Amino acid sequence: MVNDNRAVDADTISWAGGGRAHRSAAVVIERYGLLFMLVIMTVAFAILPTSGEAFRSVANVQALLANQAVGLVVALALLFPMAAGFLDFSVGAVSATACVVAATSMSRFGLPVWAAIALALAAGVLVGTLLGLLVARFSMNPFIATLGMATLLGGAIFAYTDGRQITKDISAGLTDLGSLTWFGVPRIVLASAMVAVVVWFLMGQTPLGRYLFAVGSNATAARLVGVNVMRIQLVSFALSGLVASMAGVLLLARQGAATSDSGMSMLFPALTAVFLSTIVVDLGRPSVLGTVIGVLFVAVSVSGLTLVGAPSWVSQVFNGAALLMAVGLASVGRKGVAIHR
Repeated sequence: MVNDNRAVDADTISWAGGGRAHRSAAVVIERYGLLFMLVIMTVAFAILPTSGEAFRSVANVQALLANQAVGLVVALALLFPMAAGFLDFSVGAVSATACVVAATSMSRFGLPVWAAIALALAAGVLVGTLLGLLVARFSMNPFIATLGMATLLGGAIFAYTDGRQITKDISAGLTDLGSLTWFGVPRIVLASAMVAVVVWFLMGQTPLGRYLFAVGSNATAARLVGVNVMRIQLVSFALSGLVASMAGVLLLARQGAATSDSGMSMLFPALTAVFLSTIVVDLGRPSVLGTVIGVLFVAVSVSGLTLVGAPSWVSQVFNGAALLMAVGLASVGRKGVAIHR
């Protein structure tokens, strides 16, 4: 009888251990599935006869990374308000505005590059702070406030530039940042990586990051434990404006000119990357590492599909499909996290 009990216990322990192993494997797949897909696609496009040679060339890798540097920083700007429970649809327009401010400061007023960059960053902080006041202080609907600001800024950019580019007297040092490399790595990629590290530190290693997520998770509970919810919400938009304006400076460095573009074309890839970040690594939460993976996932997919002969419209279709997939999976992921909790 004792032996039978021991056998049953052994079977139970074995089943439990197998269940834990199964759950552990499922968690790994769930948390890193998008990363696995990125690696698989990269390898596939690198070895396919139609795309392999061009895809794995140094020139293509450098161009792919450099072209995504600005988009990554725009996506990083979304993280602060998203952690606090908001979507900021103005980040693309703020980036475009900062680009025009920096270019105008050098071209029209002859300011040195450091002063032009400072004015561009100040413009971003000003817009972000204004949005923070509208949303946090005056309880304006964030969708309406940020979309309205994006529309306003886009109109102001077109009115000022009259649809023309600003190319005169742009600092050579700034354009070198967007076009040259250091030891084979595009300088603009290193600059965006530095921004990513700072955002990661603020969101993951400081009390500010914990307050942001606390407010975004449950503002009422955060207020009850002493968090100044209004201040945190305002700061989230101000930081979003600051990072978005950094993207605008990098955009000027990359293009060598400021255009009349409203910046909306940068918004949707950034949204896609941020929503994808919530289904990888830190499930249910936007994260810097997840955003980097999301940006690379879309960039590698579009680049590879283009090289294998996909038509020119594939980029827009893929971005739209990826955004829908990311929003849907993020919604399912949040429900799953809530159930587990």
